[in-house]
Amino acid sequence: MKKTFSEEDLIKNLSLYYLNRHLKKKPIEKYHRKIDESLLHDREKYRKKSEILLLNSFMHHFPEVQFENLTCESPDFIAKFNDKKIGIELTEVINHLEMKKVESNLNKIFRQAEILLEQEDTTRYRGVYFLEFYPNIKLDTVESHEEIILNIYKSIKRGKPYGCVKSLRKSFHRRNVFITHEYNMNLFDELCSEKILELIEKKNEKFPYYDNTVDECWLVIVSDMNSLASRYTFIQDKEHLNEVKSPFHKIFHLENLCGNITSIK
Repeated sequence: MKKTFSEEDLIKNLSLYYLNRHLKKKPIEKYHRKIDESLLHDREKYRKKSEILLLNSFMHHFPEVQFENLTCESPDFIAKFNDKKIGIELTEVINHLEMKKVESNLNKIFRQAEILLEQEDTTRYRGVYFLEFYPNIKLDTVESHEEIILNIYKSIKRGKPYGCVKSLRKSFHRRNVFITHEYNMNLFDELCSEKILELIEKKNEKFPYYDNTVDECWLVIVSDMNSLASRYTFIQDKEHLNEVKSPFHKIFHLENLCGNITSIK
């Protein structure tokens, strides 16, 4: 059976995160090795590795936290903190539901364009390419996907935008070709506090089923700022988060670009 996520895809994913100068590489590498050594299915290993990457900013705020069980389910991780056994439940808040499918399609397109360039000449084209597209980009047919792949391919070969590619920026990488989205801060991109509160309510319902051997259970809500569907600029009506009632001992919201963290409880 073909693997859902190849080892090559995972290495690319991890390498892109490594370009973030805030990444705590040593613990991340150690935790990824532990996940690799587990008996989890490859798909689950990929999910767990992605989850621990999202907690990178959390590790900066809590450097004393040591993850002990990386493969449990309810909660997602078990850690040691101040001589206490802490359960950590991780969940991502999606700010733009309509962008989720668009982003999934774009990531598939990026992968195909990477393969084309690497097959032609990895040494010549290796690097990280941050792309921005014109707003009228079409993703609804196989033909449109093929056209976008060709536009990306030509843009990178020529070193300047072509077709549907609005802007192109390259960053050094010594091994492979990586293509990702350009991060453009929208000053009016709000994350409604109600979305965070709804997530907390859903997790509250599952709380009785979590591992009851832990001393405390923390809920960590992440905005993945590398994702078009998850990123935001500010939280609207942030004061509403002060009204939270939850059995979780601590609740945090964090974003993984600048590492900002909000203590909700």
